[in-house]
Amino acid sequence: MEQLPDFLKEKIINQYGKDLSEKIFNGYIKKKTTLRINTLKSTKNKVIEELKKNKIEFESVLWNENALIINNNEEIVRNLNIYRNGEIYLQSLSSMLPPIILEPKSEENILDMTAAPGGKTTQIAALTQNEAYITACEKNKIRLERLKYNLEKQGAKFVNVMQEDARKLSDFLKFDKILLDAPCSGSGTLNVYEKNFTEELIKRSSKTQEGLLKKALKILKNGGEMVYSTCSILNQENEYILNKVLSNSKCEIVPIELPNEMETLTTKIKGTICVCPTEYFEGFFIAKIRKLAK
Repeated sequence: MEQLPDFLKEKIINQYGKDLSEKIFNGYIKKKTTLRINTLKSTKNKVIEELKKNKIEFESVLWNENALIINNNEEIVRNLNIYRNGEIYLQSLSSMLPPIILEPKSEENILDMTAAPGGKTTQIAALTQNEAYITACEKNKIRLERLKYNLEKQGAKFVNVMQEDARKLSDFLKFDKILLDAPCSGSGTLNVYEKNFTEELIKRSSKTQEGLLKKALKILKNGGEMVYSTCSILNQENEYILNKVLSNSKCEIVPIELPNEMETLTTKIKGTICVCPTEYFEGFFIAKIRKLAK
């Protein structure tokens, strides 16, 4: 495997210290294949029956009854009818956390600000059994088509898809809940080994994240809740952005509790979480925010 960029090693050591940094570096390894059972189209029993019939080994996930860890090659899963039919969705365990933490409910107006390729959007639809009104934004036309494809394949209904930079949404819009899974450097994932992983990418991502979070807080209803998440473990894209934006907003952090079996890193804002990169998890930062009445 390629070496981590020196500048990233330095950033992580400065933020987490040498001992914890070694744990993070060891966590940048090939990940297990994980999937989410799409309850809009199937059941856990049916999926398990299909996996067993095809001699695919799997593990259950204690904190998410609709997630499974696959011990075979990912391509084997992609060849199954349950994959082709949208009865399952290949998704990392970490990326399943934000929709769960958002706690979407039936009849709520929910915004997914950067929705493509649609994993979290379709998960919100499944969590609410297609009884929420979801708006999904994506500014890139190619990624937007992928989003539409996945929404249809997964049977996600009542989703209003918008080709729009979410930072430009009208301030007159109002949502009960917002998911902002912000574009980021991917410093918690295997992206760190790609050539385009640079300090400039981190700076650009931070600027985008700040703009998106400011917009989210404007269009979130008073008393409404949102989740801010990134697949980055760097303070520059996480706590720094939150502190900068929330200091000028009437909001509070809603503490998040995670199962004991999930390894986390220290965060600088109480109540937020940062999942440690491991064989099973990508590095992932999550904060839940409630907008207070003025």
